[in-house]
Amino acid sequence: MPKKIPDISEAEWEVMNVLWEKAPQTANEVTSSIQKHTDWKPKTVRTLLDRLAKKQVVGVNTDQRVYTFFPLYTQDECRKAETQSFIKRVYGGALKSMVVQFIQDDTLSEKDIKELRSILDKKQNK
Repeated sequence: MPKKIPDISEAEWEVMNVLWEKAPQTANEVTSSIQKHTDWKPKTVRTLLDRLAKKQVVGVNTDQRVYTFFPLYTQDECRKAETQSFIKRVYGGALKSMVVQFIQDDTLSEKDIKELRSILDKKQNK
């Protein structure tokens, strides 16, 4: 049974995206990356890093004078957990309902339709 990934808030996703791009990083390095597209203060980023460490989503290397942070889960693992949580919360766990909703609401190109059909065909042949 796969390990349960703790829930990650929207703000925590910002921090994780920085760490998935490059790890390990110091709190200052994470802050610098995040401040390129937000107005968050260093204290905010530090709080988020501490929360992620407490949730055991991020590890902390304390061997050096300046602590470094690194992800304990891959981006794919977290995306999958977030998707399953979303489907459960919003669609009562019914993946088909979600897919139908997206297909009906979105304008799909011919290329998109072919790609989706190919994915479904491969899934059916497994």
